[in-house]
Amino acid sequence: MLIETLLPAADDPLALPAPVLLELTELYASDKEFQQLSGDFPDPEDIRPEQVAASLAEELSHPDAEVLLARSRGRLVGLAATLRHHPSRPDDPDPWIGLLMIDGRARREGHGRRLTRAVEDRFREEGRTGVRLAVLRGNATAMAFWTALGYEVIDERPDLRRRRPTYVLRKDLLADPDPAEG
Repeated sequence: MLIETLLPAADDPLALPAPVLLELTELYASDKEFQQLSGDFPDPEDIRPEQVAASLAEELSHPDAEVLLARSRGRLVGLAATLRHHPSRPDDPDPWIGLLMIDGRARREGHGRRLTRAVEDRFREEGRTGVRLAVLRGNATAMAFWTALGYEVIDERPDLRRRRPTYVLRKDLLADPDPAEG
C-alpha cells in the first residue's frame, strides 16, 4: 500500500487536481451506508466533486490536520484524515483519526487495517503514546472494526460538527501494535 499526503493548492484549499478529485468522489460515493448514517452530504446517492472538495477543505482547515490517501496497485482505496491535537480540547494529549474511509468495493481486503497501521506508526514515530477517534452511535460496522484493532470506548459525547451522539475510542500506542495479528 502506498500512502501519500493530499496537498491542495496553498492559495485555494478547494482546488484539487481534477483526476484526484474524481477518485475521491468515487471513494466517498462507494460507501452509501456510511454517508446515509453520517448525513454529511445532502443526497448520499448523488455525491458531487464540489461537495467532496468542500468537505476536504473543512478537514484541512485545522492547522494540524493531514489527509492521507492510500493506493493499492495504483488505485485509490482509502483515505485517513488525522489531527495532531483535538481542535477544542487542548488538555487532550492524543492525536485523532478524524475519518478513515475505505472504498466500499474493496472492503475486507485488509486496506483499512493497513491504513490504520500506517497512521498509528506515524504517530508512534512522533513519540505519541495513544490515538483517539469517534464513532457515530449506531455504526456497528465501524465499532466492530475499531475494537478488533484494539481500540476501547473511553467516553460518549456529541461530535463537534453536528452534535451527533458518538463513542470516543482510544488505543494505547505503546501496547501490541495490532492485537488481531497476534
